Amino acid sequence: MTPSVEKALKIIRQMGGSIRTAEAIRKGIHPRTLYALRDGGTLNQISRGVYRLAELDVISNPDIVTVASRAPHAVICLISALSFHNLTTQIPHEVSIAIPRDFRIPRIHYPPVAVHKFAPESFEAGIEEHRIDGVTVRIYSPEKTLADCFKFRNKIGMDVVLEALKLYKERRKFNLEGLLKYARICRVEKVMRPYLEATV
Repeated sequence: MTPSVEKALKIIRQMGGSIRTAEAIRKGIHPRTLYALRDGGTLNQISRGVYRLAELDVISNPDIVTVASRAPHAVICLISALSFHNLTTQIPHEVSIAIPRDFRIPRIHYPPVAVHKFAPESFEAGIEEHRIDGVTVRIYSPEKTLADCFKFRNKIGMDVVLEALKLYKERRKFNLEGLLKYARICRVEKVMRPYLEATV
């Protein structure tokens, strides 16, 4: 094993086993070394410009991990966030992400992505960070996700929203204060309050 390959593997392991091309170059890994590791089967290319050590376990949530790697500033939202938090029976056919209104839409060819532009206060509120397969994934909390779903109820369907609220009550500690806080931030308190009061 050459010193450059040893150095590259050490850096990639320190980063949790996955790395983007731009990060690799910034940390002193030559693109030629990266491609050699890929061609030799040591690295798997999980998306354009995103590599992961082949020795790691199979990715548990490949679509979310790929999108988070390609668009690290975006936040997983709506049905994709419901699915992550186990609050829906829907199977997402695309990864829903939120970006600030003034951000450029990230170019991701695969998996399919639905991009939603959020106002600054709504975008920043309720973000959780989860490590999934060595990648930091930003996902809205269950309470913020429910408020977002009420906001986008005409797009995702009220049946999906009400099912999520029912599953939230069954599977989580019911945080009325948190739900109302995000309802106010998302400007859906009037819409949400009757459903929350009926649920409590």
